[in-house]
Amino acid sequence: MSLEDVKALHFDVFGTVVDWRSSVIAELEAFGERKGVTADWIQFADDWRDMYQPSMDAVRRGDREWRSLDTLHRESLITLISRYNITGLTEEEIDHLNKSWHRLAPWPDSVEGLTRLKKKYILATLSNGNVALLVNMARNGGLPWDAILGAEVNHAYKPLPQCYLGNARFLDLQPSQCMLVAAHNGDLAAARTLGYRTAFISRPSEYGPNQDKDRKAESDWDIVTDSMNGVADALEC
Repeated sequence: MSLEDVKALHFDVFGTVVDWRSSVIAELEAFGERKGVTADWIQFADDWRDMYQPSMDAVRRGDREWRSLDTLHRESLITLISRYNITGLTEEEIDHLNKSWHRLAPWPDSVEGLTRLKKKYILATLSNGNVALLVNMARNGGLPWDAILGAEVNHAYKPLPQCYLGNARFLDLQPSQCMLVAAHNGDLAAARTLGYRTAFISRPSEYGPNQDKDRKAESDWDIVTDSMNGVADALEC
């Protein structure tokens, strides 16, 4: 089907729209300075993200009942606080650190590109984030979504099919009328299998200077670019 049939753009958020790593590192460093706590905050942020997929895997498999990403992030954070021998934090301070993920900054091209795309398409999140996290992130970064659909809406984490199919259904669209915009080849592959059109944005520094995955497109996605404005250009917005 032609790209002319696309009515809605669905976006992976972490890494595609926002720079999670730099944002979390900055939050941790500022917190450490305020509290007088010294740690390798860059490694702490990377370790926190490394726990992201394993924590969701247990839910995907059904080994654990449904838990929001905020809950999973907090469990991982508590584990890391112990591992790094950080003591004396209050529950409020732990909650503040956990909500670093609510305050992630957009990549420099994201808001401009999304604003252009919004003139022609419905813009919706297709993220593993929970709704409150994504709402707060949008307000913090000025992200102009039409619909915020978090993982809890489908009670499933990507790449389970119901994430993609549910998002299309909630907008009263067929998957073929939707396009996933993502910086992750695996996410796009899962969406395409279900009928989505696909746009890949290269974010070669998402995981830092030594990133060894998703640096380039690994398939013939409908759009391949290096910015949100590139997606807007390709779709003539």
